[in-house]
Amino acid sequence: MKAAALGPREGLAGRNATSLRRYLLIGILVPIGIFIIIDTFSLYRQALAAVNTAYDRTLLASAKSIGEHITADGAGADARLRATVPYSALEAFEADNRSRMVYRISALDGTLVDGFEALPAWQGRLPDHGPYAALVDFYDAMYQGDPVRVAVLLQPVAMNQARVMAVVQVAETLELRRTLARQILIDTLLRQLALVSIIALVVIVVVQRATRPVRSLSAQLQARPDGDLTPLQEAGAPRELIPLIEATNSIMSRLQHLLEHQKRFVRDASHQLRTPLAVLKVQVQSALRGDVEPVQALHEINDTVQRATGLANQMLSLAKVAQLVQQEAKSSVDWAQLLRELVIDMSPLIAEKELDFEISTTLAPVRTHDWMLLELSRNLLHNAISYTPANGTLSIRLSCESDQTTLLISDSGPGISVELRQRLFQPFSSGELRSGSGLGLTISHEIVKALGGSIKLLNRENRESGSGIQGLDCWVELPADRSAG
Repeated sequence: MKAAALGPREGLAGRNATSLRRYLLIGILVPIGIFIIIDTFSLYRQALAAVNTAYDRTLLASAKSIGEHITADGAGADARLRATVPYSALEAFEADNRSRMVYRISALDGTLVDGFEALPAWQGRLPDHGPYAALVDFYDAMYQGDPVRVAVLLQPVAMNQARVMAVVQVAETLELRRTLARQILIDTLLRQLALVSIIALVVIVVVQRATRPVRSLSAQLQARPDGDLTPLQEAGAPRELIPLIEATNSIMSRLQHLLEHQKRFVRDASHQLRTPLAVLKVQVQSALRGDVEPVQALHEINDTVQRATGLANQMLSLAKVAQLVQQEAKSSVDWAQLLRELVIDMSPLIAEKELDFEISTTLAPVRTHDWMLLELSRNLLHNAISYTPANGTLSIRLSCESDQTTLLISDSGPGISVELRQRLFQPFSSGELRSGSGLGLTISHEIVKALGGSIKLLNRENRESGSGIQGLDCWVELPADRSAG
């Protein structure tokens, strides 16, 4: 089936339509990207914590090295601290010129013993559960405008009669730590970027291959010639596409049936319209030649025009039924009231044949368009009146039980044959006994089918003799609208 040219709105809708491949890519890559960002941040924090732990150990080692060379003179309250800082205590920081280290040795009261006076004295307190068994604390501070990391060691000094607690502070600037942390971050980001690229490539390839059957199916449909509604082949299709193929085949089957129905209807309609037009032409020519009396010719022409008009009206009614089927009914119609009003309108036809007429109705709400229910009732009642002989019997019974309404129209006509009953609901199918356009029952059948009901025509046998047809019963069943009650 070839694609028709797209209108402005259809083309715009096509451009704005969501791409399945884009949806899959976004749906897969966005969660992975968010996870990688969170994971990268977590890895960076862990790496930074590991770097700080390693460098803190170096600071502590330097503080311990300094603390081992602290002595005290005097005794009791007169004891004084003395310190000799060995070169080995600062040796760990010589390898990198980007870091600077300063130290300070003081008493517990903050009195400077040795080191850099600009380094603020420790004013904190030891942690309750520190990572080291010694009296150690770590904290961040500022030294001459630069951020530093400080290790504090409380070193007990016992010399002769002296018992003093020394406070050893070793501070390091953060250039090396930050440089290493940035390098770790960059390396982590590069690895994660490489991982995302690999995942994106894999996803693109997989999505491309996964959507290939969809593109192949689309290409097959685009390449089809006009009018080709043959079913699509399910062989070799992925399991996920089989429901789509089955639904498409079902739609094509219904379209094929609809097209065949329309073709048959157009063919039959053209034939049915051609006949009265041809008859009308002959009648006019005959009247012009004077073959018949003018009054008789006018009567014949009038009869032909009435038949053609009735046929055209029924064809329009059938088209209107197809239109109303697409519209949802918003109101409930009382079938009983509508039926009684219709009987009043058609009472002249009943009186003309002097029929023994009876009607019995109960409240019967049906959710539908009132025109459809009126057209259904009119066609069925008109057929029953037309084919009931003079002085015959005609009865209408309308009942509503549970969720179903039932209409029974019984006439005393000749009935229908079994062969005719099978095709009576088809357009332009009318028997010898029931001459006409053949659209009345077709319209009724379409209305009943659209309303979700059923219609049956059953011959009524003679109960006394057990043979022969006593009349025809027309049964119509429609869903009742219980919400109206």
